[in-house]
Amino acid sequence: MPTRNQPFLRLLMAALAIALAGCSSLGVKPWQRDLIAREDMRLDANALDTSVDEHLYFSKEASSGGRSFAGGGCGCN
Repeated sequence: MPTRNQPFLRLLMAALAIALAGCSSLGVKPWQRDLIAREDMRLDANALDTSVDEHLYFSKEASSGGRSFAGGGCGCN
């Protein structure tokens, strides 16, 4: 005997099944780790760009160490 809530429950169960199926492929598989470990996949792959960025952060923030340490001052470098 169908009820008024039956279409809603079917829709809710379908949405729940889709949401749970979307989480089934999280994470990196062992055979995919070599792609992430490549030198060009690093966040700071280009050393010259990283050093220029560090100098800009140091000069503008007048802090010691660039992005890694807090500090203060006028930034008159």
